[in-house]
Amino acid sequence: MGRRADLHRILIIGSGPIVIGQAAEFDYSGTQAARALREEGYEVILVNSNPATIMTDPEVADRTYIEPVTPEFVELIIEKEKPDALLPTVGGQTALNVAMALSASGALERHGVELIGANARAIAIAEDRKLFAEAMVRIGLTVAEGGIATTLAEAEHILERTGYPAIIRPSFTLGGSGGGVAYNREEFEDIVQRGLDESPNTQVLIERSVLGWKEFELEVMRDHDDNVVIVCSIENLDPMGVHTGDSITVAPAMTLTDREYQKMRDAACAVIREVGVAAGGCNIQFAVNPVDGEMIVIEMNPRVSRSSALASKATGFPIARIGAKLAVGYRLDEIPNDITKTTPASFEPVLDYVVVKVPRFAFEKFPKASPLLTTQMKSVGESMAIGRTFKEAFQKGMRALEIGRSGWTTGVRPQDDRLPDDTDAALRGALRQPTPERVFQVRRALERDMSVAEVYELTAIDPWFLEQMRELIESERVYAALEKPSAADVRRMKRMGFSDAQLGVIRGQSESDVRAMRWSMGVRPAYKMVDTCAGEFPSETPYLYSSYDEEDESPRSGRKSVVILGSGPNRIGQGVEFDYCCVRAVMALREAGYETIMINSNPETVSTDYDTSDKLYFEPLTLEDVLEIVEREKPIGVIVQLGGQTPLKLTRPLEAAGVRILGTSPDAIDIAEDRRRFDKIVRELHIEQPPNGTASSVEEAIEAAERIGYPVLVRPSYVLGGRAMMIVYDADSLRDYFATAARVSEQRPVLIDRFLEDAFEADVDAISDGKDVVIGGIMQHIEDAGIHSGDSACVLPPYLIGEAAMQTMRDQTVALAKALGVIGLINVQYAIKDGVVYVLEVNPRASRTIPFVSKAIGVPLASLAARVMLGESLAEVGLTEEIIPTHVSVKEAVFPFNKFPGTDPVLGPEMRSTGEVMGISESFGWSFAKAQLAASNGLPLHGGMLITVNDHDKANVTPIARRFQEMGFRLLATTGTAKYLRARGIPVTPVLKVYEGRPNCLDAVLNGEVQLLINTPLGKHSQVDDYVLREAALRNKVAYTTTLSAANAACDAILALKSRKATVKSLQEWQRELEVPV
Repeated sequence: MGRRADLHRILIIGSGPIVIGQAAEFDYSGTQAARALREEGYEVILVNSNPATIMTDPEVADRTYIEPVTPEFVELIIEKEKPDALLPTVGGQTALNVAMALSASGALERHGVELIGANARAIAIAEDRKLFAEAMVRIGLTVAEGGIATTLAEAEHILERTGYPAIIRPSFTLGGSGGGVAYNREEFEDIVQRGLDESPNTQVLIERSVLGWKEFELEVMRDHDDNVVIVCSIENLDPMGVHTGDSITVAPAMTLTDREYQKMRDAACAVIREVGVAAGGCNIQFAVNPVDGEMIVIEMNPRVSRSSALASKATGFPIARIGAKLAVGYRLDEIPNDITKTTPASFEPVLDYVVVKVPRFAFEKFPKASPLLTTQMKSVGESMAIGRTFKEAFQKGMRALEIGRSGWTTGVRPQDDRLPDDTDAALRGALRQPTPERVFQVRRALERDMSVAEVYELTAIDPWFLEQMRELIESERVYAALEKPSAADVRRMKRMGFSDAQLGVIRGQSESDVRAMRWSMGVRPAYKMVDTCAGEFPSETPYLYSSYDEEDESPRSGRKSVVILGSGPNRIGQGVEFDYCCVRAVMALREAGYETIMINSNPETVSTDYDTSDKLYFEPLTLEDVLEIVEREKPIGVIVQLGGQTPLKLTRPLEAAGVRILGTSPDAIDIAEDRRRFDKIVRELHIEQPPNGTASSVEEAIEAAERIGYPVLVRPSYVLGGRAMMIVYDADSLRDYFATAARVSEQRPVLIDRFLEDAFEADVDAISDGKDVVIGGIMQHIEDAGIHSGDSACVLPPYLIGEAAMQTMRDQTVALAKALGVIGLINVQYAIKDGVVYVLEVNPRASRTIPFVSKAIGVPLASLAARVMLGESLAEVGLTEEIIPTHVSVKEAVFPFNKFPGTDPVLGPEMRSTGEVMGISESFGWSFAKAQLAASNGLPLHGGMLITVNDHDKANVTPIARRFQEMGFRLLATTGTAKYLRARGIPVTPVLKVYEGRPNCLDAVLNGEVQLLINTPLGKHSQVDDYVLREAALRNKVAYTTTLSAANAACDAILALKSRKATVKSLQEWQRELEVPV
């Protein structure tokens, strides 16, 4: 049929901010789809609120709208741009839900917009649990026994049939949001109520438990002519009951018989046809009873899913790209496979290797959250590894996680593997419950010679996987017992994925000694290509993984090459922003004629797309893996300053191995982290710093804190995302900190700073070529001092910082960049208190704000930084002066608190946000309002407002309360606050605190009398009252703020929302208004 000529303009909806369940994989899929459609001559309009993505860069689409991804804003864009079609299948659940809302409201019909890729009927059948179950019955497939409920009473009626444990799955939610497994009535009522609240159509599915069954997924594609291909089969290592995003997964499926696979394949083809996904991809999940092979269908995603990114990277088959082409009329056999260039997309990929994905969690950031894994996703990132065998890929995936383990190893203490003690009873109890550490508990069990049958009984992990793990332990024992390992012995261990560090531990050697021995034996990795066809056709795309086979498939081109180290798995504190910087560097260097070589282990990202760099090595970012590649490729240098802390940690060891680090020197990077060396530079430059000290022990810390004066901010050195950062108010709290949070050593001391209360904080990003320094942007934090910069909303240009302080920050940033000899990017964080500017920290690397600043000022800073690192001057790249935009850009953080019931949403110095959004407008009020809408923090335009603040904040809350009262809000306040406000002529209704009796402020929140909560906790201990209130606000979707500066900003935003209608403007239009010299 070929390309549709009746379509000209196509709107792509992105997935919004990165949240648990919907992460960077949709940046990758949206970018791929936009490029594929433009390649075909279509005009592409794109909407997404996430500035940290490549897809929102102005080059990717013809028109890019950084606006809230809501039906109202998308309709405004449709009115303005008048697209012919809307592609809703590459923006995760967010895009599907918005497309369905626009279809249901009649907006699409009104504006003559066609849904392509999947129509409204297909989306409804796949997403609506009731319609999906009926469709499966029509084609003779089985679903789990159960029923659909729209009320708690209906759910309880279904429970009589299903019994406990019961699985609860809400409709139209992402990452299993609101779902779970209930073992008793209390849990059942709690999860059902949450699921009904989360589901846009107030519908949950109650299922008979199939816990312990095996879970599989198939990635399927279909075209208009009803040709169907299975791209990939994926098997979960964990049994049913654990969300597939939280399970270790393996591709291709390992434990299905050929007959079972054919049955599943036939079922998948029948499902995609019955649901009616006419042109595109989908993901279908199955459960198989390990006892009798009975198969049931769990669910289907009628879109590019989280697993699609994994399947694309695992096979080399670009699902989003091909899906976009199918959506505009192509057949599978008309689309060439980009990797082989000779076979069409109708050839199903064949794998002659094994791929393992390992999830990464962040429970350390949410200590009150339950670490048990259920049907609601909780992981924040993942690593992927490729090997010739499951053993090799499994171990590589483990070391790629960057959680301090060099492979599949146990923790030093039982607590490191989430065990209370070292007893068999504790181990057996833990094995029954899925947690992130269960895979390490399995190792402890097998090391104690617990049988595979017994471990299977406890975990329901398939015996085939357990046997593979047992063989790894056995091989370690054999290797340890050797008198002297031969080259064959070492090669055998390397083929099972053992790292040099692991081999060193087994025989009591250092990692470097093992490497020297291995190299002297000539045992080096060979690199294989991912070619989609198991070597049947030659591959044109160098997409490579290491193995210890004989044959090598990685030819050197002889061109001048640069290695860029990626940022590894996403985590809180190191997210997609750093991948963005790496991709921008690759783009700039390819354009400049360099061969670009990317090393990364994250399957979700644009950096690991097959065509981003000239060569992609899908490998862990460890010293061993990076050294082997650098040794082989012989690049002119390695870029480490764009991928966050992951590559920075490798800087010194790489330099010691003789590798040239491009840009800022390793020594300068070290000075910024080494408190004593950094203090010397700051003193020489006459720059103010809060009083500070360092400590390698509790005694030193208490002595330093007493000299500096409480409160103090304590944090370990060499961390990202404020890991284990805390404001401490007294010596007892400091002792607790050392006991629980800090693992301190001489090499890694704890840093102690005077905490500047009531200060403004600001971030400055700048770029330096070693001679000249240009400021990229100055961002003012909207939240109060003491809140991590990654969690604070910020505004560019600043709206409350005076020109004198801004000039001081500019001058100090330039001075610091020159003193450190920065070549590339630098980020400096400042605090301003009583008119004095203090420097808090300096990072001579890309910061997480680079994508946001780049979009706000219209200059791709990471691209220019890469060129500067390779010797060009700022004048040559065309950036000679700071660009101060005439519009206002606001960045807001997005938090995962709704995934972790029981977590206090109060903010502090340790970062807890998973993503960010951006709001752009002519005024601060509207920019902040757009950022709040994009972050799903809807602000009320009227109603009740509850104020409960500590004594310190009462004076400052008074003008805010007055403004809200003048806007027509009804004010409620707890006794002390009410008395203070009334004395200043502000009408307010007093309410009791929770402990004072009933009815109290909590009742007011639960009864719907409160639409906005302002609650500033007390410094030392947030009282139980405050915690209960904030949790209730979160649960009942009541807007809340825990800082007065954010309350003030919310006031500006509500005023803007009330006084002027929303408008939309593309990024390209905003940037045309800037005088950009680049």
